Amino acid sequence: MKKTTLSYWIVTIAFAGFMLFSAIPDIMMVPDAVTMITGMGYPKYFIPFIGVAKTLGAIAILIPGLNRIKEWAYAGLFFDLFGATYSGIAVGGFQPAILFMVLPFGFLFLSYFLWHKTRAQRK
Repeated sequence: MKKTTLSYWIVTIAFAGFMLFSAIPDIMMVPDAVTMITGMGYPKYFIPFIGVAKTLGAIAILIPGLNRIKEWAYAGLFFDLFGATYSGIAVGGFQPAILFMVLPFGFLFLSYFLWHKTRAQRK
């Protein structure tokens, strides 16, 4: 296995794991997740929807092939992270804890970049 391919899978599995880890409380309507998301002004019915969407996106980036779906999944996961970051800043102002979001964004972009790099190597 090439170094790029191995790097892609390590980064992608870590990123997908993070997204799944954040989706499960939403799907299960855990009280802390409900408090956090409704505290940002979102309705309760949005919570399981976004949890399922994150789960499907995380699964899609892990399945080999499905290139068009994978592109959409990366875009959807980006909008989820961007929306969460924007909502957090809009509601609570800039807090140093929001800098944590650099990590999932970094993993997202690195996974996407490495995915394209591995696809180019196969051609």
